[in-house]
Amino acid sequence: MTESKFGNHYYILKTTSKHERTVADNIREAIENNMTDVVVTAVVVPEDIKGYVFVESPEEHARIEELVESIAHARIVLKNETSLEEIKHFLVPKPAVAGIDEGTIVELIAGPFKGEKAVVKRVDHTKEEITVELYESIVPIPITIRGDNVRVIDRNQD
Repeated sequence: MTESKFGNHYYILKTTSKHERTVADNIREAIENNMTDVVVTAVVVPEDIKGYVFVESPEEHARIEELVESIAHARIVLKNETSLEEIKHFLVPKPAVAGIDEGTIVELIAGPFKGEKAVVKRVDHTKEEITVELYESIVPIPITIRGDNVRVIDRNQD
């Protein structure tokens, strides 16, 4: 049995695909409106894994199964509990500039140049900013923007 130092167990719920957030909201709503007496400490919807939700609770496996039966789009609780070490990397957000290198072609998705294509000239990992030059610009003007304001189009430019 995997227990944290606070006596909590970590369970993985299998959900209907693309309804992970709905399941998490329904669990929160069931607890807030006293529709269940199952104690849940935390619910996490990992961005990287579709169709799964992590639940932290001091309750035993059977009690979490009872909760899942009353939640729409929640299908089953996986048989084995997991440990915090196994799911910890899902709890840390990825940097906005991860996977963006110099020469990458990106599309700006926010700001005054929204929809424009650009080439990445510099990446600042500490500030999570990138400096780009617009593709169709006659005069190359470097523009510094946040890394989450771009969408990668092509990584093979140099």
